[in-house]
Amino acid sequence: MEGGDAGPGFDLTIQPELEAGVYANFVATWHTAFDFTFDFGVVVPDIADPDHSPLKPVRGRIVARVKIPVTIVFDVIRALNDEMTRYEATFGEIRRPGELGEP
Repeated sequence: MEGGDAGPGFDLTIQPELEAGVYANFVATWHTAFDFTFDFGVVVPDIADPDHSPLKPVRGRIVARVKIPVTIVFDVIRALNDEMTRYEATFGEIRRPGELGEP
């Protein structure tokens, strides 16, 4: 990981069983007075409901829950924005599925 301007940086390790990560195509956030929670999940369109009825709930599964103290929320937002900017500089603008426009 990069150290940035704040100091010498970090020397981080990860447990081998966590190294591959998990896939998520959905995130829900909620908070208490002390922390923010990010529930990452996978949602899959229901094949039995091809019209995607608005009255039927979307089925999914939470694959990871991350809790952070409120004191680092802005750091998380800033880090995501910085990483997204670097990504777009390399690969082009990120577009949501179904958006029109030049690639």
